[in-house]
Amino acid sequence: MLHSLVGKSLGFIGYTIQYGCIAHCAFEYVGEFVTCSGPSMEPTITNRDVVFSERVSRHLYRIEKGDIVIAKSPFDPKMNICKRVIGLEGDKVCISGPSDSFKTHTYVPRGHVWLEGDNLQNSTDSRSYGSIPYALIRGRVCLKVESDSFLPYPLLHFTMSLYFFYCPTEQESVVFK
Repeated sequence: MLHSLVGKSLGFIGYTIQYGCIAHCAFEYVGEFVTCSGPSMEPTITNRDVVFSERVSRHLYRIEKGDIVIAKSPFDPKMNICKRVIGLEGDKVCISGPSDSFKTHTYVPRGHVWLEGDNLQNSTDSRSYGSIPYALIRGRVCLKVESDSFLPYPLLHFTMSLYFFYCPTEQESVVFK
């Protein structure tokens, strides 16, 4: 009886460890769902929107200008930020605010990216803290999960909607080559 109980307990622990390892690998190398907060990406992503961030692009160095990414904050490594990639290494980017009369530019250093929020008037981004290392990018946003707005937040009923985030045209982008 005791032998049977110990055997079943060890079997359960073994399965738990296996499924834990599978979940870890899925979240670390495939992707994860992230709840975005704050106004910096409005109107593309609003407060409390849930997005799926895939990690394969980051590992294959396939992040491009115009992609929306989830990255570690350069100020607080416990916090993630959601921003649009405006410049890659070697690109010349505008570092002035939208209301500045004189425009200043800088180059994105090697191994770094320039991130900005879509809501330029209400975004703390690379214009404040400079370019960030590519290694801080956690993943590329490829899916937005839309919620029914009439339900209370803890009881949201999620409806999957696929959004392909556009790459800005040269007129819309603040990148200068």
